[in-house]
Amino acid sequence: MKILVLPEVRRYFNELSHILYEKDYFGHLETAEKYVEELFEAIKTTLPNRQKRHAPLYFERYGKNMYYAVFRKHKHTQWYVFFNIYKDEGEFIYLVRYISNNHIIAQLL
Repeated sequence: MKILVLPEVRRYFNELSHILYEKDYFGHLETAEKYVEELFEAIKTTLPNRQKRHAPLYFERYGKNMYYAVFRKHKHTQWYVFFNIYKDEGEFIYLVRYISNNHIIAQLL
């Protein structure tokens, strides 16, 4: 099994710690970086084991026939990871196409 991430999702992860720090969600940049690293690691290691749901049609702008899984980081924030599953030569491939949190997209789910 492989977990692949689109380049635009990787760029978002690279910028996310700065966004969280600049918006005062974290008092120290290092803490924001650690938060983002832990989120990314959780996605890479546990995505296939998470309960998946079909993504609403609104999210087809990021890819067709996607699923999403929820990653709760603390009591106020849940991250939604949108992905496709492919099978190539017997191996499952999870392609992460989009990520956002409940503060931004909860009303769309």
